[in-house]
Amino acid sequence: MQANPNLTSYSAILAQKHGAIGTPEREEFDNRARTYYMGLLLQGARKEEHITQSELARRTGTSKSYISRVENGLIDPTISSFMRIVDALGLHFELTRPLA
Repeated sequence: MQANPNLTSYSAILAQKHGAIGTPEREEFDNRARTYYMGLLLQGARKEEHITQSELARRTGTSKSYISRVENGLIDPTISSFMRIVDALGLHFELTRPLA
């Protein structure tokens, strides 16, 4: 079967739009994407626990606007703030090495 010349890989699209892997532009994009994804995960966990942003802010000693900015991927929280949010949501955070 012959490859379709009209198809482009997602990696090629990312490289064209945000720079090749290892470039400062691509690192910035990857960091923003991770921050956004982390915010979505935290928002989903908060909603599953039926906790408002205001309540999560109270539990973590932050503000509702701070929680909103984290959930919307607008800011990358410090590790201590991230861990306070994780704890307040009753989540478990674990670092592991990837399988070789």
